Amino acid sequence: MTIRNYSKTYKVPRRPFEAERMDQELKLIGQYGLKNKKEIWRIGLILSKIRRAARDLLTLEEKDARRLFEGNALIRRLIRIGVLDESKAKLDYVLGLKIEDFLERRLQTQVFKAKLAKSIHHARVLIRQRHIRVGKQIVNIPSFVVRLDSQKYIEFALTSPYGGGRAGRVKRKRLANATGEDEE
Repeated sequence: MTIRNYSKTYKVPRRPFEAERMDQELKLIGQYGLKNKKEIWRIGLILSKIRRAARDLLTLEEKDARRLFEGNALIRRLIRIGVLDESKAKLDYVLGLKIEDFLERRLQTQVFKAKLAKSIHHARVLIRQRHIRVGKQIVNIPSFVVRLDSQKYIEFALTSPYGGGRAGRVKRKRLANATGEDEE
C-alpha cells in the first residue's frame, strides 16, 4: 500500500475577522451563487500559485529558455480556459488576474449567462441534478472550469426533461391522474 501525500486545496485568510475582506467575500458569494467561502479561498490559492509562478519567471532574463518555455505554457493554459485574453498574452498581465476572472469561467456562471437557468442559484441546482452537459458528458460539478472551446457545447442533457428526455416524476403522476379522471 502506498502512502499518498495530499496538499491543501484552499488557504484560510490570515485575519479571520477583517470586515472589508468579509464584505467582499459575501458580495462574491451572492454574485456568483457560491456555497461557502471555501470556494473563494480555493480559487484564491490557485490564483496565488499562478501569480507566484509568473513572478518567478519575471525575475529571469527575457531570453532565458525556462522563462520562454514555462511562461508560454502558463499563458497558453490561461488563454485556453478563458481567464486571460489573447491580446494580453504576456506574463505582466498574469499578475493582474483577479478571483472574479476565474469565477466567470465556472460552469454555474456559464449556465446562467447562457440563459439556461433563471438565476445563478437555479443554475447550481440544475447542474447538481444532472440536467446540464458539456459536449456529450453530463457534468454535475458547479465549479467545473469551462474551456473556451467547450463553452458553445453547454446544453441540457438528453436524459433531462428540459432536454427532451422523459418527463419528471410529478408530471408523470399528474398525467396518470388526469387520464384516470377522464375514464370515470
